[in-house]
Amino acid sequence: MFSEPDERRVPYVAQNRRMIEEMESHIVRLSDGFENAREPVDGSRVLTIHNLSVEIRRGDRIVHPVSGVSLALDRGEALGIVGETGSGKSMTGLAVMGMLPDGGRVTGGSIDFGGTELVGLPADRYRALRGNDIAMVFQDSMTALNPTRRIGEQVAEPVRLHQGASKQAARARAAELLDLVGIPRPLERLDDHPHQLSGGMRQRVMIAMALACEPRVVIADEPTTALDVSIQAEILDLLDDLRSRLGMSMILITHDMGVIARHADRVGVMYAGRVAETGPTPALFSHTRHRYTHALLSSIPSLTQDRREQLFSIPGTPPDLSVSPAGCPFTPRCAAATDHCHEERPPLSAEEDGHTHACWHPVATAAGRTGSGASAVARPAVSLETPAARETTPRLRIVDLRLEYPVGVQGFLGRRRTVKAVSGVSFDVAPGETFGLVGESGCGKSSLGRMLVALNRPTSGEVIFDGASVTGMSARELAPRRSQLQMMFQDSNSSLDPRMRIGAILREPLAIQGVGTRAARTARARELLGDVGLPSGVLERYPHELSGGQRQRVGLARALALDPRVLVADEPVSALDVSIRSQILNLMLRVQRERQLSSVVISHDLAVVRYLADRVGVMYLGKLMETGTTEEVYGSAAHPYTAGLLAAVPEADPAAPRPRSGTRVRGELPSPIDPPSGCRFRTRCPLATEVCAATEPALATLTGTHKVACHHPLRLPAAQPEELSAR
Repeated sequence: MFSEPDERRVPYVAQNRRMIEEMESHIVRLSDGFENAREPVDGSRVLTIHNLSVEIRRGDRIVHPVSGVSLALDRGEALGIVGETGSGKSMTGLAVMGMLPDGGRVTGGSIDFGGTELVGLPADRYRALRGNDIAMVFQDSMTALNPTRRIGEQVAEPVRLHQGASKQAARARAAELLDLVGIPRPLERLDDHPHQLSGGMRQRVMIAMALACEPRVVIADEPTTALDVSIQAEILDLLDDLRSRLGMSMILITHDMGVIARHADRVGVMYAGRVAETGPTPALFSHTRHRYTHALLSSIPSLTQDRREQLFSIPGTPPDLSVSPAGCPFTPRCAAATDHCHEERPPLSAEEDGHTHACWHPVATAAGRTGSGASAVARPAVSLETPAARETTPRLRIVDLRLEYPVGVQGFLGRRRTVKAVSGVSFDVAPGETFGLVGESGCGKSSLGRMLVALNRPTSGEVIFDGASVTGMSARELAPRRSQLQMMFQDSNSSLDPRMRIGAILREPLAIQGVGTRAARTARARELLGDVGLPSGVLERYPHELSGGQRQRVGLARALALDPRVLVADEPVSALDVSIRSQILNLMLRVQRERQLSSVVISHDLAVVRYLADRVGVMYLGKLMETGTTEEVYGSAAHPYTAGLLAAVPEADPAAPRPRSGTRVRGELPSPIDPPSGCRFRTRCPLATEVCAATEPALATLTGTHKVACHHPLRLPAAQPEELSAR
């Protein structure tokens, strides 16, 4: 009788089996083709990802963040990868870099980089490629940069490691790179530490490090998420310029569809670890096919959004990636799903121009956004009613509010230095009105918001609530009024006690104020959860067991627990995906109108403020530059700073005209310790003259409620055009 050969005694048997398996795998790849990757006509393909799958093992739990992903990147091309948090975007980039987290490994597929297979590549060969031929720009520059090392050392390190340059030559190369990415006085900045740079400059340093060895591919993972709209536009334009000048390819990972529309040549939309749709950017936006892509585009608030209509929001939450569904993973959230969608996963269907989608019921309309009427993803039929006439007496008045805090002394026995966080801000908020505060990071918005709810005391000025000045009250006098002044914080993860259940978190403010019995407080907590759209079962869960959107809803519920009359929302949706963001915005607007709250919404997202606010104030370096109704400020911006911010907002439309080069705000925000003389915006203003340096402009009335603090406003007041035109 014949028996199976012992592979330990006959090694060539195992070797032949491996060869046969590799040949079969190669034949399958050739026959399948790269479904969603159009072949370049000139052989310029630099990166091909085929059927890539990744798993992460954490104890007994196995998560599949990437499942069967196929993408391709050509020389000089920008490929955008979009999707919600947890869709597998970043994990795909980390797999290409060979930087999967602990417990992560590639379980299948291929990553071909210019003829080199990266899956299974030995560690030493991967290290030779990483940073030299493939580089990555990470999302959070503050944690990606070493806080103990100087900038010059960190930028020079890749040059010394990969090119063997001397310390002096690498330092010279570092200075050259800092100049290339637009950092002023690069030789001086070489000896700075990361904490001495602004967020925009740190991100430029990250880009300089990535470009140090002139890689063929740069992976930019959410490179501008934490940045203001003006700095974001500069960083993305810089990447585009460097890509064209150096001939490199780029993978741009983001959840911002506006960024993709303006800066990507092709797009891959990911959902639940899989590719839902790919195609050239114009084709994908104008002829959206997958229901998920269509829903994403429909969820985006724009600068032209009708405030009387609710934003479309995708129901439900992304699926658990530890469970692999039999059918389409988007089925539980899709309005067009059928039994077929539950039972069988749709394959990628190719159309002309390399446009592919994996959907059994693709969108038939050519429109990228959900419109009124016959739409594939229906917008809620209920429109928000226009609020009734409000009381004219302000509920909240802010009078010449200032906040300065010391930061040390300049020189030996020198003058005391202070940060001018807020410098003479005045406005009022009527009952039922929402006042929006916009501006770049560091302009004093959050400091102002904390003073409005008496968390910080101002250096001077007053906050008057219902006719009484809360700034002059003692702690005992202020205690009963605190329940009427509430704040919704930006980071719901850090503002909720991780050791407390949600029920205890919602009962706590009621207990502090001595409201009701424990049973009554629990009933009130259950009622609050219903008001913000959460089930009562959430009461027994901890914050870490909730999604980001759910935690933000809990934060809003806690702020509403004592029925406040004033609500300050500090960046309430900046950390959320676009789909969850629209849910929270609709909720905030509904609650605002139902309860007639006086609200102050603080954000650097101009589209969010436009949707929520009745009136808007634009802050710059501690001062109000412009105020007016939403229609006045957004429709007829009078200050160059306001116009520059609006020009930098990326529209989710590749066909939208690009802003003129002179309209956007450029450069870095000056230090609030030593702000410029005269107009504080003059160092970045294209219209600045000598009078701007000599005299600080006061807020002057243009028309009605529209005011601007500018010597050269873009709009002239109706009453005295001759006076301003003569300036």
